[in-house]
Amino acid sequence: MTTAELSCRGLTVSVPGRILVEGLDLDIRQGSFLGILGRNGSGKTTTLHTLCGLRHGRSAGVLLEGRPIEEWPRKQIAARVGLVTQRLEDPFPTSVLETALAGRHPHLDFWRWETDQDRRLAGDALAQVGLAGLEDRAVDTLSGGERRRLEIAMLLCQSTPTCLLDEPTNHLDPAHVKSVLSLLRALADDGRGIAASLHDVNAASRYCDRCLLLFGDGEWVIGETEEVLREETLSRLYGVDMQRLEQDGQRLFLTA
Repeated sequence: MTTAELSCRGLTVSVPGRILVEGLDLDIRQGSFLGILGRNGSGKTTTLHTLCGLRHGRSAGVLLEGRPIEEWPRKQIAARVGLVTQRLEDPFPTSVLETALAGRHPHLDFWRWETDQDRRLAGDALAQVGLAGLEDRAVDTLSGGERRRLEIAMLLCQSTPTCLLDEPTNHLDPAHVKSVLSLLRALADDGRGIAASLHDVNAASRYCDRCLLLFGDGEWVIGETEEVLREETLSRLYGVDMQRLEQDGQRLFLTA
């Protein structure tokens, strides 16, 4: 049976004047890839931020290793839960390697410099996302897609058992979408708990074990991908008719 390092029970996620998700029961299971789907504004980002304790005072019901997440020091959370955010931000001028190495900081003591092993981990992570050879490039010279892959390399360096990703395929071309989702699938198969918000229903159908559907009005549905991704449910989720097709043994969903 798979375990869950990160979970929530009865979690309500809201913004001023609106409840987005009400009474959510969720386990981010180790060895599993969870896809989070919903319209723009349905609460995908806000839910991910709540799950990793970034929304101060609003994470009641979130448990990390069975303990309320608000009781954990921030650095200890970062050593256990990694987050790739939706927005690309470069507040300081750094190199590609230095940015990837930032993922090691939760594991380093105060004032301790990165070791050769940390640098090897960073180099391996950059190679996994196709950025080998760009170690000395300034981050602000990268394309949006390269910057996105660098964020994922930093997550790999963080080496957390649970990984949360907010639209990880943003800015990526089709080849890199496939490589990144295959990488996340491989991480799940290797025992990590992966949860990612996605806009591509067909990507979720292909790569995810389970899916969480957020309707934006408090309602949510979670279950095995095969059971949850159905024409009638997806049509209601997105407000547009969805049709299911079978091609080469794969399910495809298209707007009618």
